Amino acid sequence: MSHKAWMKTVPTENCDVLMTFPDTTDDHTLLWLLNHIRLGIPELIVQVRHHKHTHVYAFFVTATYESLLRGADEIGLRKPVKAEFGGGMRSFSCEEDYIYENIENELYFFTSQERQNIIRYWLENLRAKQGESLHNIHFLEGQPIIPELAARGVIQQVFPLHEQRILKRLMKSWVQAVCEAQPLDEICDYFGVKIAMYFAWLGFYTSAMVYPAVFGSILYTFTESDQTSQDICCVVFAIFNVIWATLFLEEWKRRGAEFAYKWGTLDTPAESIEEPRPQFRGVKRISPVTNAEEFYYPPWKRLLFQCLVSLPICLACLSFVFLLMLGCFQLQEFVLSIQELPRIVRFLPKIVLAVIVTACDELYKKIAYWLNDMGAW
Repeated sequence: MSHKAWMKTVPTENCDVLMTFPDTTDDHTLLWLLNHIRLGIPELIVQVRHHKHTHVYAFFVTATYESLLRGADEIGLRKPVKAEFGGGMRSFSCEEDYIYENIENELYFFTSQERQNIIRYWLENLRAKQGESLHNIHFLEGQPIIPELAARGVIQQVFPLHEQRILKRLMKSWVQAVCEAQPLDEICDYFGVKIAMYFAWLGFYTSAMVYPAVFGSILYTFTESDQTSQDICCVVFAIFNVIWATLFLEEWKRRGAEFAYKWGTLDTPAESIEEPRPQFRGVKRISPVTNAEEFYYPPWKRLLFQCLVSLPICLACLSFVFLLMLGCFQLQEFVLSIQELPRIVRFLPKIVLAVIVTACDELYKKIAYWLNDMGAW
């Protein structure tokens, strides 16, 4: 319950992102990571706190307004421009910070989601140097430290804190509201564009479903009971659905483009430049596409592992489960053929099958994780 206890923490000016650790974390690990964050990311302000009920340590992470401005410039955060400078959305630039709306107001220029996104970007790009290690974890040169520690369980979780004031306002205007339009702009400001775009699509889809629902109900009401009439109505409804689906998709393209332009993501580059997962291994090289430094693993090695290791193991696991299932079925027939056995014993094969399926599920999950880590380097 320790991670749930931390999630009730009230955000203040001293914290935007919370990083928690298991209760077994030693002081050496905390000091090692704290030293790397303070030296590698001097823009961040980190406070170490201890939860008195769960005895778990956590890092309260935030940054100054000036540091956040530099971070917005670094990640190319898009912000609205003042009307006298052309309006619209533009990637933030510290050299021309005066052209952006609310730049003078430290409290309202960045939303909580934007502050947390900048801090998360810094944390995920804390890189290891050649030969660095923590206990039995040996980092590669240039490898992101915090995602690797999170994948190894050294860091329990890294999450942003909610602002209860905004959540209560959204609860009234969004969750508890009936027959009212969704506050999509407020959702976008708080949760980000991806979440807002999802609920925009969900609301548009729900509204669009009214047309086939009404038309189908009317068609069902006036359909006679004979087969010919039902066949005609089915054809008519199918034609209606084809037309409706086409119009729905085309209209959503327009509506989605409007939201993307409004929220400044219409010309955002693809997410292909995101960091690879922490377990990825390979040799460092210069990407022929982006000219940036990256880890590279030859595709032929991955294909060789998949053919010689992954495929045989998967087939063996499937065969094992299939044979166990046949064995349980045979046991079931054998038990049912003996009339003298108590009634409760007849359920024994089903119980055995349920236990085996549960055990295999845990075993196969570990095998799947191992194959994924090894076969997708």
